[in-house]
Amino acid sequence: METLFLRKGEERRLLAGHLWVFSNEVDVGRSPLSAFEPGQDVLVADSRGRVLGTACVNPASLIAARLVSRDAGKPLCADLLRERLTRALALRERLFARPFYRLCHGEGDFLPGLVLDRHGDWLTAQITTAGMERHRGELAEILRELLNPSGCILANDVAARDLEGLPRQVESLWGNMDAVPREIDIEENGLSYRIPLVGGQKTGWFYDQRPNRAVLGALARNAEVLDAFCYAGGFGALAAAHGAKSVTFLDASASALEFARVNAARAGLDGATLKGDALTLLAVLRREGRSFDMVCLDPPAFIKRRKDAKQGLEAYRRVNELGLDLVRPGGFLMSCSCSHHLEAGELLRIAARAGGRRGRHLRLVHQGFQGPDHPIHPSMPETAYLKTFLFQAD
Repeated sequence: METLFLRKGEERRLLAGHLWVFSNEVDVGRSPLSAFEPGQDVLVADSRGRVLGTACVNPASLIAARLVSRDAGKPLCADLLRERLTRALALRERLFARPFYRLCHGEGDFLPGLVLDRHGDWLTAQITTAGMERHRGELAEILRELLNPSGCILANDVAARDLEGLPRQVESLWGNMDAVPREIDIEENGLSYRIPLVGGQKTGWFYDQRPNRAVLGALARNAEVLDAFCYAGGFGALAAAHGAKSVTFLDASASALEFARVNAARAGLDGATLKGDALTLLAVLRREGRSFDMVCLDPPAFIKRRKDAKQGLEAYRRVNELGLDLVRPGGFLMSCSCSHHLEAGELLRIAARAGGRRGRHLRLVHQGFQGPDHPIHPSMPETAYLKTFLFQAD
């Protein structure tokens, strides 16, 4: 392997455990980025020549290299993929009795560029780096060896691939896409959900919210619930299963609302649906004088990039104020953010200020994070992306 040299002092973050090398940290005099191919295996060394590990490089990306091993003799290869996926599978099998979970969570499972969800007999994956893209054939063989699934869908229609110079596409990792079911059933928190295997958001389901859904569901008996940004109704359907009096689903996607309605019906309740921009519809509900015992706000990432921070913070402020306005005295507000650029403390302050402006007293009764099948790399705050707060509002 060729060597990617770092500038003097730029190894500190890697020595602390981080896995990314940014392009401005590379000594381009000793190792010009243009000399490497996208996805090429390299050794990463500090300015003195001390090898820090192996990585996959991409000269076209701001993240110029991603470490895959601290062992100079272990590049990304079939053996390393098998070893890491076997360990990831063993953890999930200890955590969950049934095969419905995130099986691989990128850097959290020491496999940068690979996200993999297991929906029973079917898998969905996203490959987001040129390095992992080079090994998709080996990945297919290993997944069939470990799990023997019915198939694996590559939901590679994500912006992250643009940054790596990779095309966006949805395809089968093996076999014919015509044989792939468009919808499947999964299980979570004791409830069966119908979800889109093809054409849904991300990898089809958001298992990261599993523990937070369980907390909200346990409080839902006899409650009137609003599930905003509901996607396929994960929160609202579970609330219905726990005895909610009514559930209203709100989302911009007609297909998502149909899945939410089906999932509520499976839980024994006819859910109402509202289609449109969430901020607009929340304001309409407020003008109409509507109120609920529970309001769940689980928006998409309003801050996808640091330069979006000002606009994104305003969106979080607005949605939390609107959501709180719809909560009856003694009711509950669940506020979530999946933007890793928004720290948990800032989301907490946004909710607290919303309470202050509205003269509402908030009790924080639950602080949640992503579930354990989305492990956090302790040296990479980027991997701790999901924040959830549940408040009781007087």
